[in-house]
Amino acid sequence: MNWYKERDKWREKDYVPLTGDVIFFDWDNDKNPDHVGIVEKTIDNKVYTIEGNSNDRCRNKVYNLQSSSILGYGISTLTPSF
Repeated sequence: MNWYKERDKWREKDYVPLTGDVIFFDWDNDKNPDHVGIVEKTIDNKVYTIEGNSNDRCRNKVYNLQSSSILGYGISTLTPSF
């Protein structure tokens, strides 16, 4: 999170993420990140992610954009080609 903030690439949770952005989660709502994932896509007010270390495996997951567990996003410097 700090790396993204230092480079002006941090976005608060009201941002609509794009493919390739990094999503930061705060499970205990203490404003410190507890987990990260990669945004696959955002459709109909939902963010679809790819996450490692989710029950000891890599998984696709879906969250409402307003989820209280979402801390914010690190925006990708890459442009998706798909």
